[in-house]
Amino acid sequence: MAITKTDFINYTRCKRYVALEEIQKEKLDAAISYQEYKEKEKQEHLNEIVGSMFDVNEETGEETDLIEKVDRQLEAMLDYYKTVEVEAGRISEKTFGGKSIFAEKTKEQECFDFSKNGIHYLCYVDIYNESQNNINIIEVKATTSKKYKELEAGHKKCPKYSIWECINNIHYLKGELDTYNLEAEMPLEDYEKKRLKLLDRYHLGQYVYDLSVQRYFIEHEFQSTHTEKNLKKFHYYLAVLNGEYIFDGTYDGKKAIYNPDSNGNELITFFDMTKITEEYQKFIEADREKLERYVFDLDVSSCPLSIACGYKKRNECKYFSPICGKMIPKKNSSLNYIHNGFGFVNDSGIRIKGLELINEGYINLLDIPENWITKNYHRIQRESLEFNKTYIDKKKIAIGLQQLEYPIYHLDFETMPCPVPRFRGEWPYIQSPFEFSLHIEREPGVCDKEKDNIVFLAKTHEDEREEMIQLMLKYMDPNKGTLFAQNVAFEKGRIKELAGIFPKYKKDLMKLYDRGFDLLWLVNTNSKMYEEFGFSEERCKTFNFYDQRLSGSFSIKKTLPVFSDLSYDNLVVKNGTEAIVEYANYQKMSKEEFHLKYQALIIYCQQDTWAMVEILNALRELVKDLSKNGENVVMFT
Repeated sequence: MAITKTDFINYTRCKRYVALEEIQKEKLDAAISYQEYKEKEKQEHLNEIVGSMFDVNEETGEETDLIEKVDRQLEAMLDYYKTVEVEAGRISEKTFGGKSIFAEKTKEQECFDFSKNGIHYLCYVDIYNESQNNINIIEVKATTSKKYKELEAGHKKCPKYSIWECINNIHYLKGELDTYNLEAEMPLEDYEKKRLKLLDRYHLGQYVYDLSVQRYFIEHEFQSTHTEKNLKKFHYYLAVLNGEYIFDGTYDGKKAIYNPDSNGNELITFFDMTKITEEYQKFIEADREKLERYVFDLDVSSCPLSIACGYKKRNECKYFSPICGKMIPKKNSSLNYIHNGFGFVNDSGIRIKGLELINEGYINLLDIPENWITKNYHRIQRESLEFNKTYIDKKKIAIGLQQLEYPIYHLDFETMPCPVPRFRGEWPYIQSPFEFSLHIEREPGVCDKEKDNIVFLAKTHEDEREEMIQLMLKYMDPNKGTLFAQNVAFEKGRIKELAGIFPKYKKDLMKLYDRGFDLLWLVNTNSKMYEEFGFSEERCKTFNFYDQRLSGSFSIKKTLPVFSDLSYDNLVVKNGTEAIVEYANYQKMSKEEFHLKYQALIIYCQQDTWAMVEILNALRELVKDLSKNGENVVMFT
């Protein structure tokens, strides 16, 4: 049996995974070619790039389904991913010297393998860099440096410092630098706590674990071939996109040339994980022993759900939804209580959270005992489902509506979160706008779906951002009105980025930025805003509207069906992920297909802003009968 690095990572999740793969003992002597390996690994590499693009945040409404549509999106992003690998290979030679072997330059990457107990383990190295004194094993990950550099610590009431020091584009842990005065910046105890996060394979240490498995395979090949002394030459690095890199807009024809930016930053930067991966080896050895038991036992019986399942994460186990977690209802499960990352305290004083609730049989929202519920908004959720009632705080909604200044600019951007920056002033994974829809509501309820709508959609993959800004400012008066969106922080973020890249429009763009108002402040809440109007702290924290159909989420996908009959089902482009795919595939389309998809993109984005118009009108209807004295809360069937 041949086990790749990806197999190793997946098979050690739990005892059931291997059995579900239907691995047969008679296949233990099977070999695997380089081509077969690359096909197997390709999906994993591409999943990394898509996973890095998005955060799922149901509280703010930013929700993107990458599972159902994953194949088309991965295909659309493939060229950008290849660019990451090519640039990593190029910059590795520049940083480390010597020669680099990587996929785009050779037909085969450097391969390491060994056999133990009838199982053949093998891995291919993204970049194998060999200089006069060192052999550098470099794993390329399509994520950014930000998550690592944000590991910070400091003395009390003093600035915080990163636990990394960057020297010549390589980040070293400060505690591993002999001459670094670490204690001048932070207590050693705090440094070690932050460093320990790199050893958590299911969180920040995910990619470090990946590299550590690779090291395990390499070292065991050398041990089996009696050349252990050469292992001292090996150093292990993660190559990631530099979150501080700003593209200067240099092109060779239409190809972007990623020179160092004005601050000397390279597109790719490196993190020295040599010591960390060494510490990981004892854990990898234990995982290998566990894996072999799983392979030979082939125990398909169920096992407790855990963090290894990757529930609702980009690395979610492929068997979780169809098999292991199929008992979890899609709506109103015990996991759908809002703001409930800390779970519940049971009658014995023990805290139960996340998948532990499912393991102990608390599967549905109503399975949670009433005496466990201590938060008002959780009680509201429970009552809404149990008694089929809708909760409305009319007074808060009415006061929120009074804060809207007309005209209301219902705005929605469609963006391209590309791993490599495409245009001047951009950085890795910037949400680069390529389309917006604007519905202008000049008086309460006065807005025509067609006549009061303006849409901008880029016609090419050239830089059309300035034209987009000009059209926005033509129809949006920076000196009056309200910038309105569901999850307005997203739209404000794009406006602020454009203001920084195009300084001549900065003054007007930042005026729009300051006029932002979130639809969720009316449906969910905004504690700070409602505190200013004298509401109690508890009431400020409690949402203004709740219906059991929301199932613990205020995303646009959940709120729209509650307030409107508007549907995306009949559209050609149905969600933001599909919009990215169609835009990314412009150059692959015939003229006829381009015309159809271009119109489909316009219709989709237009519907996003019209949905906000309809929801806002529905909220006005809910509170129109509010008495002069103010009816505070109504529950009705």
